[in-house]
Amino acid sequence: MNRHRQGFTLIELLIVVVIIGILASIAIPKFSATREKAYISAMKSDLKNLASQQEIYYNDHFSYGPDLATVFADQSDGVTITINENSGLGWSATATHAALPAEQCGLFHGNAAASGGSPAVESGMITCTM
Repeated sequence: MNRHRQGFTLIELLIVVVIIGILASIAIPKFSATREKAYISAMKSDLKNLASQQEIYYNDHFSYGPDLATVFADQSDGVTITINENSGLGWSATATHAALPAEQCGLFHGNAAASGGSPAVESGMITCTM
């Protein structure tokens, strides 16, 4: 009687499943950290775009835009920007992302000090909590 071996044994299949599980447990945290960095980059990018729009508005009106709707309408998905203070000669803003409620990025410019719990510490420099 000649038996031909067909397929894999249960032990071989279990070993493969364990190896795949180990590789997945290593890779998944790295992907979540990359996603978090992307959310923070979106917040920073939106704040940079807001700063550019505020400068354009300033050049046209000799004061900074009074509210977000006036100067900046195109926010990234999930990002919320709030203009905390606007004195006409300076402004302060914060950005948050729906996926990272504990994280916040802030920026201020001119004579407006960082406000609203903003992490910004230097005028024109975007700073984020991490």
